[in-house]
Amino acid sequence: MNDISLDSPYASGTSRLDIEKALRDAGRDPDRLQLADLTLVEDFHTMGRIATAALAELTALTPQTRVLDAGSGIGGTARFLAETYRCPVTTVDLTADYCETASWLNAAVGLDGLISVRQGNVTELPFDDRSFDVVFSQHVQMNIADKEALYREAHRVLETGGRLALWDITAGDGVPDFPLPWADRPQQSHLVAPDVLRGAIEGAGFAIEVWEDLTEQAGAIMRMVLAAPPNPVGLQAFVADFPRKVEHLAQGLADGRLRAVRCIARA
Repeated sequence: MNDISLDSPYASGTSRLDIEKALRDAGRDPDRLQLADLTLVEDFHTMGRIATAALAELTALTPQTRVLDAGSGIGGTARFLAETYRCPVTTVDLTADYCETASWLNAAVGLDGLISVRQGNVTELPFDDRSFDVVFSQHVQMNIADKEALYREAHRVLETGGRLALWDITAGDGVPDFPLPWADRPQQSHLVAPDVLRGAIEGAGFAIEVWEDLTEQAGAIMRMVLAAPPNPVGLQAFVADFPRKVEHLAQGLADGRLRAVRCIARA
């Protein structure tokens, strides 16, 4: 599997080095980490850990639940789920740099025994049919033009009755300002309206059980993030131009040009 195109905001190739430097600058030993040391640097999606925890509560995870985090980035969701629910988690991400960083961080916090890291394409998942009970998808589809393939693959790898747990940004009214956390320019962004996204999920064979528009809540939390002093071990450590990107995201949510939706759908 080739790495993601260089025409991408995810292809810096230095995420581990950048995070190690941020940790050392903050007086933390990268070889002796606790999960709490990573809270603000590992959740690359709107509302961060708050969103992940709320989504996880809706999926009724147990230590026996087989979880796939599809589009996992540096693995923050997987580490939270493995630590909190003690369930086995498999991650897949297209970016080799992120996979390598995820493997390092999993080992650094002692969770590598519960988490398996794979490099791969979420529209061509490298797993057998019915391999998982829950698929998490947080802030992934905005990078994927072929949403039918994305959700068809999620449905294929889920056990019958398994759940898709989604937290994502959709198009709203008007064009947002760029750069954004997932796209430096409009050509890299593949947002669709909420009803189009819902149609793609249902068209893949899912029955939607929860569909919530959380734009107002997400916007309020993003305004709080902007108002808070920057944490030295935050996403700006390895995401280029992050302050401007998150400002544009917060403004888009505030004025309705972007929307935030949470979904639980059953295969």
